[in-house]
Amino acid sequence: MKATVITISDRASKGIYEDLSGPAIEKILQEADAAAEIFRVIIPDEKAEILKALQDAVSAGADFILTTGGTGLSDRDITPEVCEEYCDKGLPGIAEILRSESYKETPQAMLSRGYAGIKDKTVIVNFPGSVKAVTLCTRIFLPIMDHAIKMMNNEGH
Repeated sequence: MKATVITISDRASKGIYEDLSGPAIEKILQEADAAAEIFRVIIPDEKAEILKALQDAVSAGADFILTTGGTGLSDRDITPEVCEEYCDKGLPGIAEILRSESYKETPQAMLSRGYAGIKDKTVIVNFPGSVKAVTLCTRIFLPIMDHAIKMMNNEGH
């Protein structure tokens, strides 16, 4: 498995605070698959930066791009819109189940605007920005990742 974890945060990208969500996702992925190739990027909430990071990961052959941050309600939270514009197809079931399961932990999950979709042969999923949320979302998403790779490579069920 090849994955890119993109932390989208103005403050983390400027070094104002440490990115903890990206490393949390990476740790869970590595624990599940020691051979996984995982790349991490930290960028600000800027459309051009988000698009470039997505394009770079797809060009590098990522099976998955997992983003953290930029899914809330502030004016700067544009991650879902940029990803939806970039993707070829949506995967609404992923975003729906992530919100639904997260809601069992906190009612604030209703406010997450995360998106999931496909670009070429890469699955892109938006996670919220907190460590607690990305830990839960990564664990929810993890069991279907191998199957998603097979389907993206036309290997069927």
